[in-house]
Amino acid sequence: MDFLMSGLAACGACVFTNPLEVVKTRMQLQGELKAPGTYQRHYRNVFHAFITIGRVDGLAALQKGLAPALLYQFLMNGIRLGTYSLAEARGYLHTAEGTLSPPRSAAAGALAGVMGAYLGSPIYMVKTHLQAQAASEIAVGHQYKHQGMFQALSKIGQKHGLVGLWRGALGGLPRVIIGSSTQLCTFSSTKDFITQWEIFPPQSWKVALVAAMVSGIAVVLAMTPFDVASTRLYNQPTDARGKAPPTSSAPALPLASRAGGRLPHRAASSPCTWACSSRSSTIRLWSVTRWQKTS
Repeated sequence: MDFLMSGLAACGACVFTNPLEVVKTRMQLQGELKAPGTYQRHYRNVFHAFITIGRVDGLAALQKGLAPALLYQFLMNGIRLGTYSLAEARGYLHTAEGTLSPPRSAAAGALAGVMGAYLGSPIYMVKTHLQAQAASEIAVGHQYKHQGMFQALSKIGQKHGLVGLWRGALGGLPRVIIGSSTQLCTFSSTKDFITQWEIFPPQSWKVALVAAMVSGIAVVLAMTPFDVASTRLYNQPTDARGKAPPTSSAPALPLASRAGGRLPHRAASSPCTWACSSRSSTIRLWSVTRWQKTS
């Protein structure tokens, strides 16, 4: 049941944050491996991006990739949060004295994140492709022109096989390892700190809410550069053999840094990324915790 409720909580958050994901994806792809001033900036800031997408592509475009986004959130966070909750409930994250062990918590968060993200990698790749698709006058990054999630999965599978479906999965793992371990470790540590200092009444919903908000900020700070690299890796064009350089996020980060003057962190550090990641993190963790308390 933990797996089911974790997945449903993530899907609930996804419905509201998907327009932010669309904007974030396009801003991260804008100016890919190009020096500043050598490309046209279709999206000057978050608000301009929303207006531009709505005006040119239509308001419905702000929910592009919603189907794979929902499926990915259900699979990834169902496994990730469900596994972490089980480990926490069985005491694997605590020391012999009963206190939370940050190293164990971080390791469990990273492992749970890797499991969920790797299994859901093909869905995440298709989500990125669909969210990047735009009218030619505001297009950024490679345009795959998929007709939908199932058509995209079928097309990639037929052309490149199972290996093609998991293209970019290994390069995306650093993003998940850093993000998941930071998020879950910070959430558990903050929740324990608030409880010990009795800032709120015992069992108050405010404890989980504040802990989720703190963890949301922490995960954005830690994960942003890896998120940019992951988005660009998943959206790269491929040759007949399904290959595309760079093949991992290790070269992707320095390449982007050399081309853009500094890590493309600046595009992802926009209010869009902060709002998207911190809000979805808050909703997911708070919802799961509240369900556990009432079950």
